[in-house]
Amino acid sequence: QVQLVESGGGLVQAGGSLSLSCAASGRIFSLFTMGWYRQAPGQRELVATITKSGSTNYADSVKGRFTISRDNAKNTVYLQMNSLKPEDTAVYYCNGLYESRLYWGQGTQVTVSS
Repeated sequence: QVQLVESGGGLVQAGGSLSLSCAASGRIFSLFTMGWYRQAPGQRELVATITKSGSTNYADSVKGRFTISRDNAKNTVYLQMNSLKPEDTAVYYCNGLYESRLYWGQGTQVTVSS
């Protein structure tokens, strides 16, 4: 069983930055495709993904502002969020995909004030 634990959320002013982390248990983290989703009232969005080889994809709404990365030695995936906007306010969840199994973290709240 794989467990994912997010951290790093909080309150920030518009234009500011936050860095989220997602730590995974288990010894096969390097084989996972990892992703960050966010859930705002009435809206769920895939924010970014990173494959085991390091290929990344981003939602158009965050391109140029957010960066996803991973450190396989630390079993951790990161989301660096810059130039934050009030519309980035949401609960951010990381997930991991391996052999058709999808694992989710518990989520961390990000609030951007205007």
